Amino acid sequence: MLRRALSSARYAMLIPVLCTFLGALALMVYEALVVATATFDALHGGGLTPKAVKVFAVGLIEAVDVFLIAIAVFIISMGLYTLFIDDSLPLPAWMKVSNLDDLKGNLISVIIAVLAVYFLREVVAWDGSRHIVALGLALSLFIGVLTFFLMKIGGRKG
Repeated sequence: MLRRALSSARYAMLIPVLCTFLGALALMVYEALVVATATFDALHGGGLTPKAVKVFAVGLIEAVDVFLIAIAVFIISMGLYTLFIDDSLPLPAWMKVSNLDDLKGNLISVIIAVLAVYFLREVVAWDGSRHIVALGLALSLFIGVLTFFLMKIGGRKG
């Protein structure tokens, strides 16, 4: 009886699976609407100036950032589903996870990409008033630590 209860308890993971899936979907739809609105505003705003192009470019970079986060949440949703509910779900090879370390690795890889996009956005929008080098060094240090962590969890698999 306890075995059956524990075996069935894995279906409680449907809660985070559904919530992360819906969250990823909501982020994607919301950001698609933001990009569509920004594109419409850029085309009909009448300002084809270098500053308007820069503002539009920064907006697109920010959209990429949000899409990357949505993709990470989606990967986590699919990974949790395959780990706890049904491991026969057809997924591309790069998306298959065999343990929670794989999910952490996917999340950390996307965090690194998001940080890189954040720095790119700051560089594009830089007006000379802030210390961009200090930001770059801080982000580099953080990315280095995350990369080290990725190497450590990657080393445990073999």
